[in-house]
Amino acid sequence: MSRSSAFAELSRHTLATLLPELLLCGHLIDRSGMAHSLAAFGRAGMTAIAIEEWRLASPVYTRRMRTALGIEGDGVATIFKGLQLDIGAPPQFMDFRFRVDDHDSGEFWLDHCGALCDVEPMGTEFVVSMCHDIEDPTFDATALATNPHARVRPIHRPPRVPADRHPVCAWTVTIDAAHTPPAAPENAGLVANSAAARLELPAVDHDGPGLPDYAGPLLSDLRFADFSHSALVRLADEVCLQHHLLTLGFLVAVRELDPGAAVDICRKQFTGIAGLTAERLRNALGLGDDPAALARVLRLHPAWNPLHYTDIEVSARTDSVLLHLPRHSPSITDGAWPSVIDAEHLEPVEAMARGVNPRFFARSTTSGDHSLTIELALAPTPFREAAEVAITRFSTGAAFTFTDRGIPLPLTVR
Repeated sequence: MSRSSAFAELSRHTLATLLPELLLCGHLIDRSGMAHSLAAFGRAGMTAIAIEEWRLASPVYTRRMRTALGIEGDGVATIFKGLQLDIGAPPQFMDFRFRVDDHDSGEFWLDHCGALCDVEPMGTEFVVSMCHDIEDPTFDATALATNPHARVRPIHRPPRVPADRHPVCAWTVTIDAAHTPPAAPENAGLVANSAAARLELPAVDHDGPGLPDYAGPLLSDLRFADFSHSALVRLADEVCLQHHLLTLGFLVAVRELDPGAAVDICRKQFTGIAGLTAERLRNALGLGDDPAALARVLRLHPAWNPLHYTDIEVSARTDSVLLHLPRHSPSITDGAWPSVIDAEHLEPVEAMARGVNPRFFARSTTSGDHSLTIELALAPTPFREAAEVAITRFSTGAAFTFTDRGIPLPLTVR
């Protein structure tokens, strides 16, 4: 707990810009992971993996986020607050709209669904897999983290009839003591008891300008610029932790189908999202493509945060960057993303670097039982984009842009 957050050095304005990016990139993890799951296990196997990973991860990080931002209560409005801070529902890309009827009932609908935009061209079977097979158990899992008697049920959902139906889907959320909570997933403890799930991060400091919590009314949108610096730092670290928790769930699910393939598929997943995330961070921060820019992107990349979890170090030289990975951090113990990097497998790190400049290449300078140091230097000519990054770029989220919607409105009970 001696290390400070990598995000603490950023201004409120920069943090507010970065938060939607981190949420979106967390969502896009699946655009990488599911592509490789589909190739390895077919549509049915891919669907099973998606259900398992979200059911294992989302209850854990939902509870963490509620604690971090002082979100109290167990009603529908509290469930909706959790969705607004969930990588499963990044703002605008997954444009959730809410209505609260009372403590025990409400509705949400999506005015835009980036995930549907990605899946509809693949055909009806894939739409049904996502909007029926996956959403039914995973929406419930997220709601149950706030109230064990909550249920999420569709009013309508894709396949869209007519094809341009709007909103794209609508759901009811009800809380009823007569609802019997479902049994926890068999593997729930593997994620719930991980170092990531149990990681303690510094509490939000209630001094200074801006909101230190989300204890007030449910808002139509979250405007991150309204939060305090301390709250934004904690938010950024928690969202990065969501990335790791989802990946731990993904690994558990893949191991259920093929234990021997799990690390290789996870490394491919990591490579795809690592490169796209680095590119989006560079663009969001308005950075160049030199080693100093790369060092800044690496320090803020969700794969290496929170620092309390990964314990990495980054240093910039005149013509290169050094990334130091200790081999005994909590992230290594968990088997999270940093654990799949070794001297022979630097593909995710190269993908990150090439998201800043396609001329970067990686080489290990020291490797042992205690640490791995990777040097990232510039070659004379650019390298071709990794296939894993190109696959992830298939998503409309790769080029998605956020807009300022102005001051959000409190959503009062009807």
